[in-house]
Amino acid sequence: MLQKKYNKDAFDRVDEERRNLILEVGTEEFSSKGYESANINVIAKKAGISIGLMYKYFATKEDLFITCLKYGTDILEKALYDIMISDDKLLKKAEKLIRTICLHSKQHANYIKMYNEICAEKGSIERIRVIVEEIESKRSFIYVTSICQAMEKGDVRADMNPKLFALFLDNLLTSLQFAYTCDYYREKFRVYTGIDVNEADDEQVIDQLLRFIESAFTLEK
Repeated sequence: MLQKKYNKDAFDRVDEERRNLILEVGTEEFSSKGYESANINVIAKKAGISIGLMYKYFATKEDLFITCLKYGTDILEKALYDIMISDDKLLKKAEKLIRTICLHSKQHANYIKMYNEICAEKGSIERIRVIVEEIESKRSFIYVTSICQAMEKGDVRADMNPKLFALFLDNLLTSLQFAYTCDYYREKFRVYTGIDVNEADDEQVIDQLLRFIESAFTLEK
């Protein structure tokens, strides 16, 4: 789990509007400049608080980074969890997942950019391991559990490894997130499709990705 080394009590006592502003400004700084180049002094200034008060809330830049990351991932994980624990069949869940990813990527672009920065992280292996464990373990559990339940019900093919299929599914959805928010993946989308992702028909994207996932989960040898 991510270690909340910041002064949680002090930060939680801040009113919600100011707390969210600090996290949003921090996310903007980290997503646009990357972890190493992000400046906590700049974040404090843009958030309208003193650097001394910032360090009262967060002992280090890493503490602030992890808190911003956790704040962003919690928004998406709550939506994913509500979808995956429903009684819908797996492919219906997949459709809802894709729609949620499309909407979330547009509404919370900075959090996705921040996630992309993590994927390219070259810093402390310990920080990487902690962050990956926090983000991916929850999502992995949700996906693997849903796939196993679908297999038990006979809704999907029986000859797959749930853990590997969960990984492949998450990779597809992550790439879709990045296509809407990150320059490299946006250009990759354009090269493959000839269309700017911001001008693409979301319904067509959802339909085609769902067909791809359906074939993977239902066609056996």
